[in-house]
Amino acid sequence: MSFILTVRAGPARLVSRAPQLAKSATSPSAAIRAFHQSSPKNTFFTSRTIAFSLRPTTKTSQSLLSRLQGASRSYNYNYSQAYVDPQVRRGQLLRKLLVGGAIFGTTLVGINVVFNRETREDGGMPLFERSYLNRTFLHTGLGVGIIGLTAYQMIQTGFTYRLMMTNPWVVGIGGLALSIGTMMATRAIDPDNYIPKYAFWTAFNATQAAFVAPLMTMVPPAILARAGIYALAMMGSISFVGATAKQEKYLYLGGPLLAGAAIVAVSGFAPLVLPATAVRTLAFTENLWLYGGLAVFGGFTLYDVQKVLYHARLAQRGGFKEDPVNESISLELDFLNIFVRLVMILSNQQNRRK
Repeated sequence: MSFILTVRAGPARLVSRAPQLAKSATSPSAAIRAFHQSSPKNTFFTSRTIAFSLRPTTKTSQSLLSRLQGASRSYNYNYSQAYVDPQVRRGQLLRKLLVGGAIFGTTLVGINVVFNRETREDGGMPLFERSYLNRTFLHTGLGVGIIGLTAYQMIQTGFTYRLMMTNPWVVGIGGLALSIGTMMATRAIDPDNYIPKYAFWTAFNATQAAFVAPLMTMVPPAILARAGIYALAMMGSISFVGATAKQEKYLYLGGPLLAGAAIVAVSGFAPLVLPATAVRTLAFTENLWLYGGLAVFGGFTLYDVQKVLYHARLAQRGGFKEDPVNESISLELDFLNIFVRLVMILSNQQNRRK
């Protein structure tokens, strides 16, 4: 015989009531009550019902009891697994900070030993060059902060989702035109005109935020934080090498780095040209865009830092006008390119683990 049993409790409560339910199902009076019980008039808005076919046997009741007990055990196991001791969590965080600090220190020492065997011969960095470099790094940090805050606001207001729903060609070409236009306008304005220069500089950072915001919606915050820390460690160590190296030691890298950037850009457009069946070629071009771009823009960081110091020496002699805003644009682009590639590399690694 069968009847309709309405389930309103969780697995643990059903376990405690299963023997009574099975016992009542085996009695004849229960069968009579179930047969004469009138069904509700409106069954559309009632709770969801589950039909259990219960025969008056002890085997069925035991199987039902064991099944419900197994559900209760799995529920309690999942709940206990979700809880993490705060002390264990603090220990894991401290361990990650120590590992990150060790990676940063090892990277700094290794890059300094490999690329900076010959240091400056003028007794260290002069005060004027140090001041100009510090102001450039200050504007770089402000620009990256503006990009991050603007991208966050774009996500919160829904602008990013509306942007992603439009035509990608229009967004790509229009965003690239706005980015190049605001950058050229910022560079062309005299540094004494503070208001228009900083206005176009802010507009340039907003265009960069529009490119970064879609990536922030698709990647977990943990990966974004790790990529940001890795990018800061990489750029910080390379900037230290460029600042303490001999004067104009790495300025010759401008031409080779420009050629490498062109190759990386062409490899980024490969999926638009190559067919989907060329799996190996597409994988090679993707690795070239990721890891080759990481190396190229790391070299651009070294070149840009030395270029800032070279401009500082020219400004001290009166042959160049101080403009830390223009200098910061190059370093911002280096940071964004390194950050985006690190985010994609970490995301690919997490997908492979799954």
